[in-house]
Amino acid sequence: MVFKRRDRRPIWQVALHALWPRGGWARAAQYVQHRLRRLPDPPEKIARGIFAGVFTTFTPFYGLHFIVAATLAWIMRGNVLASLLGTFFGNPLTYVPIGVIAMQTGNWLLGQHRDPTLHVSLGRKFVQAGHDLGANFCALFTHGDTDWTALRVFYHEVFFPYLIGGIIPGLVAALIAYYLSVPVIRVYQKRRKGTLKAKLAALKKKKKQADGGPPAD
Repeated sequence: MVFKRRDRRPIWQVALHALWPRGGWARAAQYVQHRLRRLPDPPEKIARGIFAGVFTTFTPFYGLHFIVAATLAWIMRGNVLASLLGTFFGNPLTYVPIGVIAMQTGNWLLGQHRDPTLHVSLGRKFVQAGHDLGANFCALFTHGDTDWTALRVFYHEVFFPYLIGGIIPGLVAALIAYYLSVPVIRVYQKRRKGTLKAKLAALKKKKKQADGGPPAD
């Protein structure tokens, strides 16, 4: 394989780099910012892609954020690559506060109040839903019985409140990202065009001098 790593990394190292990339999240953020600025599209189109990516991080579709962000960017006629880079707004450092804000907002909008004496913990709901999902999948190939109780609880008490509650804070964060991105990208692109123009003029001047012609003014 051409793109296969020569030094195969152990699983613990892959997990560690997912939680904390080499150079830290600050360096990763700088890389994403650098890639966004170098995209060739107009600033507004790139910013619409960023909007789609940031908004997607407030949805509970974990594992599908790239697909959701790209689809939303395509609908909004934004830059798809910018939307994928925008999903890096969601990372192990931000997913916990994003989830807490979305869940609390969703429960408030739906008028739901969590009673610790009647409901299990959030982590337990994930575990039980995962167990039911795996058991029901196995039941497709065996004569076992299916049980959707934990999945129903997970949907009504976790997924749906998260989905509804993430809309408002997601829109606020995405709009802030949009309006901050447009002027920054515009200034960067203008500066980059000026730099490239100056380099091109210098190359033309050097070529004329090499050909024996008079130097350009």
